[in-house]
Amino acid sequence: MSLISPNETITIAISVTDRHSSASWYKEMLGFETLYHADEAGWSEVQTNTKGVTIGLGEQASASPGNCVPVFGIADLDEARGKLEKAEVAFDGATEVIEGMVKTATFFDPDGNALMLAEDLTGNA
Repeated sequence: MSLISPNETITIAISVTDRHSSASWYKEMLGFETLYHADEAGWSEVQTNTKGVTIGLGEQASASPGNCVPVFGIADLDEARGKLEKAEVAFDGATEVIEGMVKTATFFDPDGNALMLAEDLTGNA
């Protein structure tokens, strides 16, 4: 039995220098559809051909190739984080909230690999 229950979604977060251009590349090269561009958050998402799996494009001044973070959808991030912290799982700072959009928290596996939990705040979950 696990401490938390991720839902049936996963987003693979990738660092890019131009989200709009990258979204176009994923469409042209792999046939993935752009779901949205959240310009105020520096984030875009494309739908892969696998149900429940999206690629999140996080815009940065300098991309970090190989820095890929699986983002697990979760119904109640605060509850899940509390359970993981109680089990001494390390988190990278405070939970981040973009009102009306998403709540996220980054944590680490025993080898220091970054993973993230995300709670949908749009009301579409």
